[in-house]
Amino acid sequence: MSQQSAYPLYIDGQWIDGVDQIENRSPSDTSDLIGVYAQASTEQVKDAIAAARRGGREWAKSGLEQRYGVLMAVGDELMARKAELGELLAREEGKTLAEAVGEVHRSAQFFHYYAAEVLRQIDERAESVRPGVEVEVRREPVGVVGVISPWNFPMATAVWKIAPALAFGNAVVFKPANLVPASAWALTEILSRQALPAGSFNLIMGPGSSVGDALISSPEINALTFTGSLEVGRRVAGATAANLVKCQLEMGSKNALIVADDADLDLAVEAAFNGAYSGTGQKCTASSRLIVTEQVHDAFVERLIERLKQVRVGPALEDGVHIGPAADARQLASNLAWVERAQADGARLVFGGERVSAACDGYFMAPALLVDTTNDMAINREEVFGPIACVIKVADANEAIEVLNDTHFGLTAGIITDSLKLASEFKARAETGCVMVNLPTAGTDYHVPFGGRKASSFGPREQGRYAREFYTVVKTCYVKA
Repeated sequence: MSQQSAYPLYIDGQWIDGVDQIENRSPSDTSDLIGVYAQASTEQVKDAIAAARRGGREWAKSGLEQRYGVLMAVGDELMARKAELGELLAREEGKTLAEAVGEVHRSAQFFHYYAAEVLRQIDERAESVRPGVEVEVRREPVGVVGVISPWNFPMATAVWKIAPALAFGNAVVFKPANLVPASAWALTEILSRQALPAGSFNLIMGPGSSVGDALISSPEINALTFTGSLEVGRRVAGATAANLVKCQLEMGSKNALIVADDADLDLAVEAAFNGAYSGTGQKCTASSRLIVTEQVHDAFVERLIERLKQVRVGPALEDGVHIGPAADARQLASNLAWVERAQADGARLVFGGERVSAACDGYFMAPALLVDTTNDMAINREEVFGPIACVIKVADANEAIEVLNDTHFGLTAGIITDSLKLASEFKARAETGCVMVNLPTAGTDYHVPFGGRKASSFGPREQGRYAREFYTVVKTCYVKA
């Protein structure tokens, strides 16, 4: 363990040392030490929640222009520093520099969007059924919001929770994934310089087993928003339910892209490539199942293999790299094990799937393409979270939609087709929260709702105006003059 000073926690408007510290190293080059980051104790989690309760009361009473100014200022700074912060994000998470800069850019857009939402907080008036009585329906802050974000989008996912929480007058206790603390710390440093009351925003870093559990099990928070695995999501739901804490969960996925008989195959290959392999496949919206009708199956597979031959895997910051490393050694080992298991179950590996060497010591893997897979194979049932795509051959589009829905997840789904009739049928029948026609399954907008069905999501939708359902509570006021 390095002896250099750790990046501290941020509690009640103060930078505070933790009880321990961890090293944050780049998955592209394990000799690249990004920094040493403080780890909170469970008592410090309680301190942060108590501070949020105090600071939140003041922030909830703040004027709309103060809130607007804070969110705009954060968005402006993120936009101005996106090259610098994108490089930091790429170093610690492993996505390519272009993808990382894009993530910071999107984070700025979230703050700008919710800054505007601050000024659109307009209550409703209703006529009463009783003469002489007026009715108002008000929305008020829910209170203290616990935010637990994942490692695959270390800034954007955190921001699409934090920005609406602050916009609607809530206090925040933020616990990022312990694998990627640098982006969270950089965001917190920006927020620490804004006109926020002490305690209205807090950063607690540490493992989920202690810091995360202390946050989700606290009866002193009012809401908890979480993005992560299904297994952990179930635990979060149980812990928050015990205290009747409002809960919002975004969990696993097993997204599919259908390639229909009439698909433009060039478009299909690019959609499949971008959906399955961008971000090293480490996206909850990644299309890990490619459901292809038998009429175009062989031609599609051949073209996708040719596309994969053009791919360069390597360090995230290196020019010309298309796919960066897996996030850490454990994720790489899991990816490689899934490829082996799929082959043992009868799948045929037609491209990649092996560890790749580079000039530096990193967690690199060639993108894998598996064919002759069936929807009942384990690799097509469980979330893999790596640069691995499995082709499932079906007879026709009807069977394709049935296979698409045969999963306990339901986040995104896509289809490549020139048929308006088939596209309409697909939109109606797909049992997912987001559907894409002639687009990759990965890639959503920030001003419209995001979320899934079945085991992919629980609670109100995220993003856009729909966010207010989670970050506010409704109060109905009756007045007889």
